[in-house]
Amino acid sequence: MVITIVLADDHAIVRDGLRSLLETNENLKVIGDADNGRDALHLVSQTCPDVAILDIAMPEMNGIEATRQIIDVCPDIKVIILSMHATSRHIYRALQAGARGYLLKASAGFEVVDAIHAVYKGQRYLSQKISDIIIEDYITQRETEEVESPLTRLSSREREILQLVVEGKSSSDIASLLSLSSSTVDTYRSRLMQKLDISDIPSLVKFAIRHGITSIE
Repeated sequence: MVITIVLADDHAIVRDGLRSLLETNENLKVIGDADNGRDALHLVSQTCPDVAILDIAMPEMNGIEATRQIIDVCPDIKVIILSMHATSRHIYRALQAGARGYLLKASAGFEVVDAIHAVYKGQRYLSQKISDIIIEDYITQRETEEVESPLTRLSSREREILQLVVEGKSSSDIASLLSLSSSTVDTYRSRLMQKLDISDIPSLVKFAIRHGITSIE
């Protein structure tokens, strides 16, 4: 099995270096290279290689736009973006365009062979630093969503009672479990439903499932 590859970078030294590195592997074959995105698109449309490695910042057509158009003309191709940029904005734009891999130029020499084999198999491959950035962004996004969640309107006790209510426990059951009076439980339940703008138990159950409070169906 030989994996065919097209390289595109506006710096000849990068293209030559990658070619030399890749051709030390007998199952990798560079079948062409280009110094701008438009020529890369033309080359891929003629050869339809297994993998295209594209610099993100190229003249005439940048790597992200080239990725979109390359996938249009050769849907089975796997694109790896090569970049100096480690910002989430660049990463997400590349992945949204259809890239299966994203390598930082600083570490490409160590990772490019593994990246090629990974994307060829249908996997994604991101430089370690890129993976860290995506994870941090995900955590930040989840924290933001948590801040904006209706659940933040509820006190800890109200969230506790919410779960017990949607799990089908009666006010007396909950009162016994939490060492409260039934009337206090009823007050908590009314208050939490008012805060959530929910007026009936079936809707409350749906809300709880949607927000991961309970897994009951």
